[in-house]
Amino acid sequence: MGNWFTKLYDALASLSSGKDARILMLGLDAAGKATILYKIKPNENLQTIPTTGFDVKMVRACKGISFTVWDVGGQDKMKRLWKYYYPGAEGLVYVIDSNDRERIEQSKSELHEILKSPEMTHIPIVVIANKQDLKDVMSCSEIVQKLGLNELNGKHRWYIQGACAINGDGLLDSMLEMLRFIKEYRKSNGDYSNY
Repeated sequence: MGNWFTKLYDALASLSSGKDARILMLGLDAAGKATILYKIKPNENLQTIPTTGFDVKMVRACKGISFTVWDVGGQDKMKRLWKYYYPGAEGLVYVIDSNDRERIEQSKSELHEILKSPEMTHIPIVVIANKQDLKDVMSCSEIVQKLGLNELNGKHRWYIQGACAINGDGLLDSMLEMLRFIKEYRKSNGDYSNY
């Protein structure tokens, strides 16, 4: 486990601008956002209880990187507040419960609504397909189709990673890809239309 954090922190430190990266982590309730948050902030006690209402956390992973995480419960009135946290974001980590087939269409709708916001134009996206350790989950390719990620080409850089937040599988790759995207995003001044 220590090797995982060493690789992540080395990668985080490689963002040389010294400016914190503001990364939003959003998704439907019970997708595993809080578990992911506590996995990347290892000195916190993990309690896997559903988030009710609205929970905002800032994780300072190391010099130059902070993750600002909005963990929002399932109420529609809470999701309407998401837009107030978009300004200044350089990346979006969107967490999916790979086992929740009943709400995949709702998850698609929420993601595309987020991306309609002017503050989220061309922002890079990493989709974490969480709970891949369960039986009969949707594969990453199935989630790509159901979320309509291929429709985003030319507007957003995106990446999808299967993961299990409880044991950390896939989280390092997800965060490294987000860091790579942020570097590209900064070099392109926030415009991916030329990629």
